[in-house]
Amino acid sequence: MNAFAEIRALVLDAIEDLSRSGVLPRGVDTSAVTVQPPRGHGRGEMATNAALALARTAGRPAREVAAVLVERVRRMPEVEAAEVAGPGFVNLRMAPVLWRRAVCAALQAGSDYGRSQLGAGQSVNVEFVSANPTGPLHVGHARGAVYGDALASLLAFCGWRPTREYYVNDAGAQVDTLARSLHLRYREALGETIELPPDAYPGDYLQPVGGALANARGEEFRNRPEAEWLGPVRAFA
Repeated sequence: MNAFAEIRALVLDAIEDLSRSGVLPRGVDTSAVTVQPPRGHGRGEMATNAALALARTAGRPAREVAAVLVERVRRMPEVEAAEVAGPGFVNLRMAPVLWRRAVCAALQAGSDYGRSQLGAGQSVNVEFVSANPTGPLHVGHARGAVYGDALASLLAFCGWRPTREYYVNDAGAQVDTLARSLHLRYREALGETIELPPDAYPGDYLQPVGGALANARGEEFRNRPEAEWLGPVRAFA
């Protein structure tokens, strides 16, 4: 059970009744009619834009259409109160019977409550975290891990077939740049005064890494040609 979908269906029934009785034109387009939570607190639990969506084809002001709709939906057992708001929204306060039905549906469905086949088995790739190895980890990567995994689980719950992807971008020109930047910090740790070129990674986060490389390999890579140190320094980085 989806309470919002249920109330939208009831609103569409009300529009159909109003059309049959001649209050609204027949055959009005209801595809844009929605039922959503209202903006702000104290305005009920649901709101519909039906009057705004129908005003043009009905040839009447939206608030006038809303007033007619309010009189009709007030008769529904699921609606405790209804009122016109703003340019023509209809705010609804729902009766306890609706929430009792929702609770019963949730208890009956158990852990499958809310599950759907909206995705129809389609595959979807969700890439998340994918922290760039040329820079330090930060709290945003942790947030991305939680957010991405939750999103993939939600997609699976709604009928998609998600693939969770962590893209490890540890190859190519940027990682060679990382290795060259680290080699400079390594030489700095060995006592040299260095000057970082414009294309190097300037962050001081490589200083302790350079110190760790110096402690691990001593002066092994200090004066050797790049072709000999690039690979092992890149791997260390």
